[in-house]
Amino acid sequence: MYRASVSALLTGAIGLICLTQAVCAGGADTSIVKLPQDISYKGLPGAPQHATIFGDSSQPGLYVDRIKFLPGMKVMPHWHPDTVRTVLVISGTFYFAVGEQWDEGKLKAYPAGTLYSEPAKTPHYGWAKDGEVILQVTAIGPTGNTPIPQKQ
Repeated sequence: MYRASVSALLTGAIGLICLTQAVCAGGADTSIVKLPQDISYKGLPGAPQHATIFGDSSQPGLYVDRIKFLPGMKVMPHWHPDTVRTVLVISGTFYFAVGEQWDEGKLKAYPAGTLYSEPAKTPHYGWAKDGEVILQVTAIGPTGNTPIPQKQ
């Protein structure tokens, strides 16, 4: 299982590098700079806040989003359709697990600097248990979020 995870991560990272090079080569005169003070998060109260850094997650192609979780915020099991999706923990410690049902015992602490991949349609969940967390998602859209009903 560990080998499969490493393989998926490497495949995703290589795919993103190749795609990024293709995008950059095709639009060499296009540049983007987003300073921290220019990033505006949006979302409903009580839900993770999102900011698009590059591209458009609702369209086919490369996009980069940041997601901010308030302290204690939980994200119940769900999955995304993105064919390639990597996540970088920018700040805080994000507790993450793969599975269809919330199980606190499966959560692993991912401190700032951790990079992980989410294979397409793989159910997962997370928790900003210790404080605010900011994640940066780099993926190939279009994306979506399909929640998984929890057993009572």
